[in-house]
Amino acid sequence: MLDSLLTFFTGPALPVLLAYGALGGAYLLVMPLALILWMNRRWHQMGKIERTAIYGLVFLFFPGMILFAPFINLRMAGQGEA
Repeated sequence: MLDSLLTFFTGPALPVLLAYGALGGAYLLVMPLALILWMNRRWHQMGKIERTAIYGLVFLFFPGMILFAPFINLRMAGQGEA
């Protein structure tokens, strides 16, 4: 059992697993974080075409956006102070 598992991870399946990990990490972590930072920086300067493209990317990377949602505060400085 352990020998066959070791053979699986050292054989030709290793590059496939690494590729899946890299693509999954880019889809769930890297691109959504870059998109959130882009939107936070450019929100008030975006034109119609850029905003439409950003909304399309938000739809495309929505699962990753959900992962970051609890940890991101997009309120402007000075907002929410009573």
